[in-house]
Amino acid sequence: MADITYYVALPFLQDDAGSLIAGAAEECQSSSSALRRAEMLSRAAGHIGAVAFSRSGDPMAGEFSDAKLLRKFGDVPDDLGEL
Repeated sequence: MADITYYVALPFLQDDAGSLIAGAAEECQSSSSALRRAEMLSRAAGHIGAVAFSRSGDPMAGEFSDAKLLRKFGDVPDDLGEL
């Protein structure tokens, strides 16, 4: 099967202790829709920011490349690898 690219908008929130936590990821149909959705999520009540990213791979083989950050919105740390 050929590689498929997924586009995702992922919001971030803070827990009661102030730690950053990821919200529910939302799959989008294109990079532009992921960017628009991430920007909207970053402004939603309770959210402190969001990111839009893409990830390509072969879902049948379960092999995917690393995610590629499209853009960050709001108060999101530079190093997302620790999350």
